[in-house]
Amino acid sequence: MPAIGLIIIGDEILSSKRRDKHFSHFIDALALRGLELAWCRIIGDNPGQIVETLQQTMAAPDIVFSCGGVGATPDDHTRRCAALAAGVSMSRHPGAVAEIEAQFGAGAYPTRILMADLPQGAGLIPNPYNRIPGFKLADHHFLPGFPMMAWPMFEWVMDTHYAKLTRTLPEASATLIVRDTAESDLMPLMQRITRDYPDLRFASLPHIDTDGKWVELSVQGQTHRVDAAKHTMLTELTHLGLNAS
Repeated sequence: MPAIGLIIIGDEILSSKRRDKHFSHFIDALALRGLELAWCRIIGDNPGQIVETLQQTMAAPDIVFSCGGVGATPDDHTRRCAALAAGVSMSRHPGAVAEIEAQFGAGAYPTRILMADLPQGAGLIPNPYNRIPGFKLADHHFLPGFPMMAWPMFEWVMDTHYAKLTRTLPEASATLIVRDTAESDLMPLMQRITRDYPDLRFASLPHIDTDGKWVELSVQGQTHRVDAAKHTMLTELTHLGLNAS
């Protein structure tokens, strides 16, 4: 199962001129398919940084979505940087030309048509909003920064290229709140759970506030395995003289 990553590009995000909406949406959209986001990078409109980031992610087997910087203004560098990172030249994509001309007619020239200049060998991602397509290189998928465009384009990519990844088996989760303790006190228990239930996703989250301290332990995966892990944790916590809720 390949990891799924997200790259968000834009100085306006880092400067807070615009609030990012992609991160939380992608988490929720993937969760509906039984999938999860493995990592996210937020970078500015710096060509060198974009190329370096894409070279790193293209060297891995991950499925990657990149949002932002695919327009035709001088601060949009993603198309050219993707070509540089992949080691290919830029060329005008006939399919992208057809889509842009169909939407804008003569108004496609001289500026909008520049968005048909894509890395050599790129595939198109249809844009239901204004027909200016995104593009893909292997398992990297480049989308506009605007949510009303990027999100349906993401859905199309998942339905078209990764439908088999959607998990149909039911998953469950269990969370235990262990009060008046610290993570260090629970380390043997955590080690046992991760050793005996390697198929589950385990997480420990400590809390400290004016009401005291507690640790939130959670497991996620197939229902019968979650139930077994929860029973194990409750039994071990009882032996430790700790109460969980």
